[in-house]
Parts: sequence; structure tokens; C-alpha cells
Amino acid sequence: MTGVETGAIKGPSLAGRFGIDRSVAIAFGCILLILAGGALYSPAFLSPEYLLQQLQVGAFLGIIASGAMMVILLGHIDLSIPWVVTLGAMMATAMVGWGGPAGVWLCIPFGVLCGAFIGTLNGLGVAYLRLPSMIFTLGMNAVVQGLMVLHTGGFAPLDQATRAMHFMAVQRTLFGIPNALFVWALVGLFVIYVLKRTAFGRAVYAVGNRESAAYLSGVNTNRVLIGCFAFSGAMAAFAGVLLAGYSNKAYQNMGDAYLLPAIAAVVLGGTNILGGRGNYLGTIAGVILITLLQSILSVMQMPEAGRQVIYGCVIITMLLIYGRGAKARS
Repeated sequence: MTGVETGAIKGPSLAGRFGIDRSVAIAFGCILLILAGGALYSPAFLSPEYLLQQLQVGAFLGIIASGAMMVILLGHIDLSIPWVVTLGAMMATAMVGWGGPAGVWLCIPFGVLCGAFIGTLNGLGVAYLRLPSMIFTLGMNAVVQGLMVLHTGGFAPLDQATRAMHFMAVQRTLFGIPNALFVWALVGLFVIYVLKRTAFGRAVYAVGNRESAAYLSGVNTNRVLIGCFAFSGAMAAFAGVLLAGYSNKAYQNMGDAYLLPAIAAVVLGGTNILGGRGNYLGTIAGVILITLLQSILSVMQMPEAGRQVIYGCVIITMLLIYGRGAKARS
């Protein structure tokens, strides 16, 4: 290997000529197929208002997927996302009551910092204890769940979201575009900058390709692991804060519906679930694809169990594809 792979697949295809990853092109092609199918089912499916509404809902998933992608690029996985989402929402709304007048201003950063703290613990466990990320983050998810149930006594919390949360999650300020989309765009630009323009981003790809080789080349692999897990936790909690603003309050299990869709969105966008390959454009395509797929399944009245089966099949299929590709390259 002469350089760090960033997801570009060279070949004679049309997508390759224009510098577009083949998996990204396939994801956008699937989006067009879903749009066409939805239009045949209902002409209102292609209305600008309906599409903006779907993108607004997809923005929450996109923010979670932004953090999940950083971890997956390392060849790891973060299964603590569901209750870190709930943690961010509950701690942000609780801070409003705890902090008095200052709590209104501190609630959002406090919720995000709580998620970053859990993410940091995940990173420490994976980096220094060398525990499998799947097991450690799943255990941390259970710990956070227990803490949140202890915090609420098992009942729905009475704290309400602030106007700032509602403003970011629901309201529309410019050109009728939901503010949540602008928030997602800022998060996406930050991820793109980190991955494309910083030494940390190059180290992420290096660790994902082969951690031992990255370590021998001078990369502080533990710092990279902790940083990516902390970012994943922060983004999950931030999405929880926005979801609290969207529903005007936090509630139990509010993050459960986002774990598999977030992972599926990342791998559908071409990020290798074994690490080392992927770009954020693919994650955007994956989020839009999953959001539109959820919309179609809702219109078809597909039960939640059926949706989980579909997401699981997508992840297994992509794992098989990338796994065989990795064996072929080795």
C-alpha cells in the first residue's frame, strides 16, 4: 500500500471518471429509485415541503451518523449510541431546572459534554484496556441506561426543552429551510475538514487500515481512538438535545430507533465497516437513503420489527462485501 485509502475506487466506470466513489454513486442511484417509486405511490412524495420535512427528520440521523462514521473508519463500532442520545436529551433538559437562569444557556453544551464524557470512557476502554469496542460500548450503553432510569425513577422526566433547542430542531429561519439542516451542514463541514485537511484525519484512515502499522509510523493511536469515540458520544448527545427540542421534552428510549439506521447509513454510503475507507459524501447519501426508505416503509405501514430486519440485512450484506474485498486485497 502506497498511501491511505480514502474511499476512491478507480476504474473505467462513469462514476470513476468523475472522481465519485462507486458505492456513493450506487447510493444516490438508489435514492433516485426510491423517489421515483414514492412518486408512483403518491405524487405528494416529491413535493418540496414533504422532502424538506424528511430532510429535517434525517438531520438528526445525519448528526448521529457523523460520529458513528468516525468510529467505523477506525474499524470499531459504537453501540452506546441509543442511551447516549437519551443522556444528552435528559441532561440538557435537566440543566434548565438545575442551573436556574444560567441553565438556559448551559443546557445544550452540558448535554453535549455528557455525551463526550461517555464517549471518552468508551475510547479509554478500547485504547488502553484493549477490549472489543462492540462489547465495551454495549456495556456502557447498559450503564448509561441504568443511570438514566435512576435519574428519572423510571418515569418520564418533567423538564421541558428550551427555546434554543426548539429553534435549532424545528424552526425555519432562511428560505424556509429547517434550521436542523443547517446544524447538520455545520457538523458535516467540520467532519470533512478534519478528515481531509488535518493530520488527525489522516491518522484516522491510517489506524483504520492497520493500527499496528500506524503506531510504528509514529501515530498516537490511543489519542485517535479516544478522540473519535469522544466525538461519536458528543454527536449522539447533540442529536438527543435536538430531538428534545423537536418533541419539546426528553423521554425514555428516545435513542433506540437510531442505532441500526445510523450504522446502516454509514455502510450504505461506502464506508468500510472493517475500517480504513470511506468519505462523508457517502454518509450523506446513506442518511438520505435511509430516511427516504423509512418514509416509504411508514407509508406502507411496515412494522418496526420489519424495519430492523431490513437494516440488519443491509449491514450483513455490506459486511460480506467488504470482508471479501479485504481478503482479496490481502
